[in-house]
Amino acid sequence: MTQVLDAPNRTVAPAAAPASERTARRRALLEWIGVHSLGVAAALFFTLPFVFVVLTSLMSDQQALTRDLVPDTWEWSNYRQVLDTPGFLTWWKNTLIYAGLGTVLTVVSSVPVAYALAKFRFRGRNLALILVISMMMLPPQVVVIPMYLFWAKQMDLSGSLWPLIIPMAFGDAFSIFLLRQFLTTIPNEYLDAARVDGCGELRTLLRVVLPMAKPGIAAVALFQFFYAWNDYFGPQIYASENPAAWTLSYGLESFKGAHHTDWNLTMAATVLVMAPVILVFFFAQKAFVEGVTLTGVKG
Repeated sequence: MTQVLDAPNRTVAPAAAPASERTARRRALLEWIGVHSLGVAAALFFTLPFVFVVLTSLMSDQQALTRDLVPDTWEWSNYRQVLDTPGFLTWWKNTLIYAGLGTVLTVVSSVPVAYALAKFRFRGRNLALILVISMMMLPPQVVVIPMYLFWAKQMDLSGSLWPLIIPMAFGDAFSIFLLRQFLTTIPNEYLDAARVDGCGELRTLLRVVLPMAKPGIAAVALFQFFYAWNDYFGPQIYASENPAAWTLSYGLESFKGAHHTDWNLTMAATVLVMAPVILVFFFAQKAFVEGVTLTGVKG
């Protein structure tokens, strides 16, 4: 009789398991939908303004900024008209020189300083790090007047981009700090092994540290490239008096003033200014994200 009474229990217990599994699957599905819905909403929030700019750049002058969202005719000639604008290609060349050369100088000058602050033990190291952090907190507008007097009056370099490029050869506080935080994550055992094999500090830096620090260097390089490419304040201070030294960010303001009613051309010029930055980030985003993620893991 005990076996007969226990039989229903053996038949009911397995029925509860599928119900709990269905509930768990339903909950997982709802979580998946919720997370991806938020992701799609965030993507649309950041993408739609760019899509609007691109579509407007391909509209005719009469259709731009109307209720129409899609061009009636795709005016690809707008981009040709922008490129044919006097001085636009010169602004492009100046921006490439400023961003490219400035990025190389910043990385080359910041890596040795960051390496010393991260791996060397010397008197005053903490004070040097505090000074670097203090320079990060100092707004550039505070020193713009004495710096302008030095470069314009003493060095006679006003009307060019050299007052913006030359200081990058002496390091950048933000780049030094970011690289220092990344280099602290590299185990000292690798450096000790290189020294045991007879490598000096310079060779250790070039052969051991730099290959392991590629993500951090890529992040610093991209930050500096984006800063220089979008810099408006610096060229306005030093290069505004010489149109031949204008960059895209400053030249775009002049272009908008000359074509303030031609919104299709203004949007086309905006797309041409943004396109290189978007392409650089698209191809380097893996190294950039890895560098930013690993930076600061160890203090």
